[in-house]
Amino acid sequence: MSLRLELRGVRVPLAEFTLEVDLLLDRPVTTFFGPSGAGKTTLLEVIAGLRRPAAGVVALDGEVLTDADGGRKFVRPEYRQIGYVPQDGALFPHRTVEDNLRYGFRAGGPAWAEVVAALEIGSLLDRSVRELSGGERRRVALGRALLAAPRLLLLDEPLAGLDDALRDRLGAYLRRVRETFGVPMIQVTHAADEVLSLSDDVVVLAAGRVTRRGSPAELFVPTGEPQYRLRA
Repeated sequence: MSLRLELRGVRVPLAEFTLEVDLLLDRPVTTFFGPSGAGKTTLLEVIAGLRRPAAGVVALDGEVLTDADGGRKFVRPEYRQIGYVPQDGALFPHRTVEDNLRYGFRAGGPAWAEVVAALEIGSLLDRSVRELSGGERRRVALGRALLAAPRLLLLDEPLAGLDDALRDRLGAYLRRVRETFGVPMIQVTHAADEVLSLSDDVVVLAAGRVTRRGSPAELFVPTGEPQYRLRA
């Protein structure tokens, strides 16, 4: 599980502030942490190629994907080999689970049977997406991203909006994905407990700026199981 993601001088003007970051990400699992509206999802969209920055360079493992400065290079999202799982999963509601999983399937990635088994979605294959629960939808969306043979997985608030039992269960699936498939991941969250369960590196964002960075143990302190907060 290796990663070298460079975000050099990335700048994106937004309604309330300008997102400006300069980062090198090289750990297996990184979390962008911060309040809603801090620029976390925008940064994921820049990495995925869903949003073009006004300035800056995005490079993955030495390959320039976006150069908004001198080169003006821009690799379209479908050619980046980056799996992006938005909050709503972005599944096709009129298709079955199996159809969704096969969409974008690429040879060279994890085996079909391995992904289906790891996420325990074999019993869902014939179901309509409209019949799935929130947790099931997210597992299917994660499976679809894995089957596209990604070099990097981007997860936007993967546990948001789920009750505690579902959060714990889906969190276990995410850890299983990390251990089984070895695909580097970047997740977005504003919940401290989600950071500690999965991350190696934490980038704290506020109003479009990186305010702190470190390991979960360096940045968070317990306030009573399972609650945590940022160190003062």
